[in-house]
Amino acid sequence: MARRERTHHLIELGGLVQKAGLVDLAEDDRAALLGAFLSLADQLGSDGRRDILALWRRRGQRAFGADRRVE
Repeated sequence: MARRERTHHLIELGGLVQKAGLVDLAEDDRAALLGAFLSLADQLGSDGRRDILALWRRRGQRAFGADRRVE
């Protein structure tokens, strides 16, 4: 069961990458995408972690809200 839940979680994360438009913007370059994710991880390792997460969370919530209004 844990394996199925992990697989579902990874599929959802991949969907977020697609929803953000990153696959197309990076021209499906996986090395570029990984580099971008590593840069994000570096930012989260900084002192401003809470502020960065709060900003990203607000943007994400707005994007999810916009999707719901369109559907």
